Amino acid sequence: MSETFDFEDGNGPVPAHRHKNPDGSIGGWVANTAKVAETAWVGSNALVFGKAQVADKAGVSGQARVFENASVFGKARVSGDAKMYGQACVFDDARVFDKARVFGHAKVSGDAKVCGEAQVCGKAWVYGNASVVGYAHVSGKDQVFGNAVVSSQNLRAELEKVHAQHVQGKRVVGW
Repeated sequence: MSETFDFEDGNGPVPAHRHKNPDGSIGGWVANTAKVAETAWVGSNALVFGKAQVADKAGVSGQARVFENASVFGKARVSGDAKMYGQACVFDDARVFDKARVFGHAKVSGDAKVCGEAQVCGKAWVYGNASVVGYAHVSGKDQVFGNAVVSSQNLRAELEKVHAQHVQGKRVVGW
């Protein structure tokens, strides 16, 4: 008999299983429609569902959610209360954590990080040693790379945005 779990995504309970981590510990719930490699790590409270994929030595931990068609691979980490969805990809040694959101067709790679309540969406790409932090919002076809830091410390009427531009080098963009 197959186990079921309700991922609270409007689909009700679906066939799912607890992931067995490389060290033998029991990890979080994974929908049978999702794919998680035996070499990947899923923390006990993390969820992977829809057609999401976690491959290689990637990890999902804390209360993080990876769903729809999102993928995490390489040695990337998604943790805290972070959410990845749509067809977003996080790979290499990139990290997405805190309450950050990566969605749409966005990519985060290299040693980049997205944290705080930052959002990366659309076809945006954050890579290299770049960071998107605070309440920053990177969208469209934006690219943030090098050692760039995009940050926003105050959430006012709406999230701060970087539009249709490339942010690179050691620039710090803050509002």
